[in-house]
Amino acid sequence: MKRVGSIALTVLVSGLWWVLLWVSAPAVAADLKQGAQVFEVHCVGCHVNGGNIVRRGKNLKLKTLQRNGYDSIETISQLVANGKGLMSAYGDRLSDTEIESVAAYVLDRAEQGWK
Repeated sequence: MKRVGSIALTVLVSGLWWVLLWVSAPAVAADLKQGAQVFEVHCVGCHVNGGNIVRRGKNLKLKTLQRNGYDSIETISQLVANGKGLMSAYGDRLSDTEIESVAAYVLDRAEQGWK
């Protein structure tokens, strides 16, 4: 009986994982679309194609993000909200959802080489 219970639990967990993945996929796509819009309005002026027209070494390429510790949605969101150095803070201009969406967009583009 233990074996059957273990198999049933494995099937249940596996099924729930697929349901969560299926339900989350459209939300992620919507976030990336919103993130792209926010990026075009607020970020592209300095970060065209993930670059940086103000400080060359402070670009949004994956290697640079990783080197500087900004390689997650959470850390990029904090940077967008609070700013740092020459980068302005956007926490007073963007909603939390917009900040998280643009962070997800930046990370997605960086992982794809800004193509």
